Amino acid sequence: MLRYVYGQDELVAKAVAQLIPHVGNYGFGSAAKAIGVIDEEGLLIGGLVYHNYDPQAEVIEISGAATNSRWLTRETIRRMYQYPFHTCACQMIFQRTPADSVKLLGQLAAYDYTFIKVPRMFGRHRDGVLCTLTYEDWCNNKFNQRLKHHLVDAPQEEAA
Repeated sequence: MLRYVYGQDELVAKAVAQLIPHVGNYGFGSAAKAIGVIDEEGLLIGGLVYHNYDPQAEVIEISGAATNSRWLTRETIRRMYQYPFHTCACQMIFQRTPADSVKLLGQLAAYDYTFIKVPRMFGRHRDGVLCTLTYEDWCNNKFNQRLKHHLVDAPQEEAA
């Protein structure tokens, strides 16, 4: 069973940054908030980082990464979206994704993200995609219609 850790923003953000090649040593900045995902052995196997928050526009950027695919459970997804939409009261989230990350873009498309191609977003020879998800699209996607994640706040228990 996975556990979730809150309040260790710097530690989780640093670990996630190291798993994302275009972030690496640059990190996410000191204002980032994070949710860590801990496995049964107590190891940090993944995390979500929320950064570039604009409370006036009610938008926040989300980045996530993990050492294996076991981290992305229904519970992780619920917490992933409830934090920006419920806790931060954002009207939209966004993430920057390399255009050649076909698998990730497919997952985001299934979750009803909107895509905007941005030439050279990741350098002279690497295009990117600005992926956006509004609160309304999140509430109305096929997963939330079945699982009702948009109706309740996730209890934010800390891992021991």
